[in-house]
Amino acid sequence: MNNLYYLPTHEYIRVDGNKGRIGISEYAARQLGNVVYVDMPEVDDELNAGEEFGAIESVKAASDLFAPVDGVVTAVNDALTDNPRLISENPMKQWIIEVEIADMSQLDSLLSPEAYAELCANDKH
Repeated sequence: MNNLYYLPTHEYIRVDGNKGRIGISEYAARQLGNVVYVDMPEVDDELNAGEEFGAIESVKAASDLFAPVDGVVTAVNDALTDNPRLISENPMKQWIIEVEIADMSQLDSLLSPEAYAELCANDKH
């Protein structure tokens, strides 16, 4: 079973049981360059799929972060507060937030790793 899903906006969610860790893809990290700031929600905040939950800034650009699923924030990656560059170094290991997923069926509407790779291959930026 696949446990990694993507949004077209370059966020990923890695699912373990009914929890998911959300971050940005390697592709997004390369586009951004050196990350200098990550705006994260608070623990116990509620997220709605497709809605903004924070922002990420680099020396080149700023981007909003979008929730792949409905859920409640159960943890934030505090290491990113002091060292946001960790995302630039290893985006797939440096998740931003962890959520308890409210509706597992929402995962069906997200991109598989293969579909996401195809989306990135067709991106002309």
